[in-house]
Amino acid sequence: MNRVAILTLAAIPLVLTGCSASSAESASGTTLTYGLWDANQAPAYKQCATDFHKANPDITVKVEQLGWDDYWNKINTGFVSGENYDVFTSHLANFPEFMLNKQILPLDDYIKADGVDLKAYQPGLADLWKGTDDKQYGLPKDFDTIAMFYNKQLTDAAGLTADQLSTLDWNPDDGGTYEAAIAHLTVDKNGVRGDEAGFDKKNVATYGLWMENSGGSDGQTQWSFLAHTTGWEETNGAWGDEYNFDDPRFQSTIDWWYSLVEKGYMPSFEAQTGIGWSDQLTAGKVAMASNGSWMTGAVFGAKSDTFTPAIAPTPTGPSGKRASMFNGLADNIAAGTKHPDEAWQWVKYLGSIDCQSVVAEAAVVFPAIPAATDAAIAAFKAKDIDVSAFTTQVEDKTTFLYSITDHRSDVAALVTPVMESIMSGKATASSLTAVNKQVNALFK
Repeated sequence: MNRVAILTLAAIPLVLTGCSASSAESASGTTLTYGLWDANQAPAYKQCATDFHKANPDITVKVEQLGWDDYWNKINTGFVSGENYDVFTSHLANFPEFMLNKQILPLDDYIKADGVDLKAYQPGLADLWKGTDDKQYGLPKDFDTIAMFYNKQLTDAAGLTADQLSTLDWNPDDGGTYEAAIAHLTVDKNGVRGDEAGFDKKNVATYGLWMENSGGSDGQTQWSFLAHTTGWEETNGAWGDEYNFDDPRFQSTIDWWYSLVEKGYMPSFEAQTGIGWSDQLTAGKVAMASNGSWMTGAVFGAKSDTFTPAIAPTPTGPSGKRASMFNGLADNIAAGTKHPDEAWQWVKYLGSIDCQSVVAEAAVVFPAIPAATDAAIAAFKAKDIDVSAFTTQVEDKTTFLYSITDHRSDVAALVTPVMESIMSGKATASSLTAVNKQVNALFK
């Protein structure tokens, strides 16, 4: 899951129960340190730590929450210094490097000894945390999918119903009804819509769709849900050694996406740089924005007299189906911990129905255990939030897994500048063919 968006919600470090760079022994037993980056989830995990201590009086868990950048800086410097969290929330973008560098511990012996059933989680999630050595490095804690957040006041004014928005279709040739809706939702400063004569694309008051940067090398919230409906796959499988940015199906998707900028329906790359998409949505500067389920609470929490939040599923594509990246988090145990057995007990608890039920009640994310997923859906419903646009992807089996490969950071370093050039109008998607050769050379 691309959770950089949470930066705006968690920029200020919050220490929940005190913090330490490493575990410690005390008169009352062992103290473990646990790190996470999401401020919205921090209270739930503080409660899990309290509940865990009651069941395990000899183990105390100190929870620390830092904003995204500070968090990963601390993790990476901690691996170098040897003073790291005992357990930390991990992300699939960083997991391959941690696993290959032997910076985290495999859990297989613990899983076998305690009889933990990996099939208890939503299908496919446990596989995300399996290394090239076929060992398991994490127990799934949650999952996310992608959908379309929109301002119902603006869609109502445009005459677009919830049913229409939930049945949009897309193709890279003319954009289908998805582009038609985006065009109609775009309004210039004279009140002329994007699909009406006289529309001034150089003076837009409300964009139909927001960009939220170029998507880099995975486009989780930007274009992955479109490209995968064409039959395109980012790599040649789990832990693949070949990327497919040179595929015509992918390049036609990106060329179409940029065409929205040329038509004035989506802001330019320069115009969106440094601007939060959710702020633009709540301010009425954009009618619709694709993003992840982890942002639901933040978006609906911004409801106002001029902003009525709602969610629609991603459009169906040439395949006749929708598509959404299926991503999820897990907790890793740092290889340098002085208390691996106690750390495992905490990781096992984080992956249990007991902790995931607490997380479900917070109505922030979807826990990985199906029963807890259902509890989260009910918690969202109690807040009058319909999250079916996110869960339908799982129910209909239209998800695809986050791509896991070696050299993730190198791939991003090569692809992101090219994607930014394309979305700035300085290059076309055909330029991805050359960079794809460079990417694949990393695996030779």
